[in-house]
Amino acid sequence: MYEGPKGTQQIALTVDDGDCADCIAKYVEFAQSSGIHITFNPNGVYTKLWTPPLVEMVRPMVAAKQVQFGNHTWDHADLRSLSAAAITDELQRNDEWIQTTFGTTSRPYFRPPYGYYNQHVEDVAASLGYTQILMWNGSFGDSTVISPQQLISLAEQYLTPGTIMLGHLNHPTILSLFDQIQAIISDRKLEPVTLDEMFGTSRAIG
Repeated sequence: MYEGPKGTQQIALTVDDGDCADCIAKYVEFAQSSGIHITFNPNGVYTKLWTPPLVEMVRPMVAAKQVQFGNHTWDHADLRSLSAAAITDELQRNDEWIQTTFGTTSRPYFRPPYGYYNQHVEDVAASLGYTQILMWNGSFGDSTVISPQQLISLAEQYLTPGTIMLGHLNHPTILSLFDQIQAIISDRKLEPVTLDEMFGTSRAIG
């Protein structure tokens, strides 16, 4: 999945990784205070950064279907050269952590680290219930450190109807820009939704 359906104002904000404790905390606070719908795709290797107070904030948003989780593997491995058993471990270990921590499964959404996958990876993921490979057609560009001006420029470029927007929980640049990003979304009358809302999926039906 690279983009949302045509003919709506929907966008999907999807946020990956999570090696920055302040980034995780501020994103969770932003979701809670704004009510904006977000899909997190965290790596469980950073579990210690998801402190109990943050988890207690997230769980009600998951229950309310405001926040969703996808699987981005346990430690962000390039899966293409791994065995079926190793791929299975990466996905199952991460999903078990997501279920235990947040009370929900990440299935059926799988975002391959770096966007890298092949038929072997796709087949193994599908056998585990990951039938939706989550890509993107817009990005905040914050997988590395960028300036606020660069990030807002990318937000203005890509926040359009049907965008699956890629962000990261790794660098703090975006943390001072949430109001500006929300203003762009509001001015353009865009509707931030979870992947379930965008594609009609659920934990029950995949």
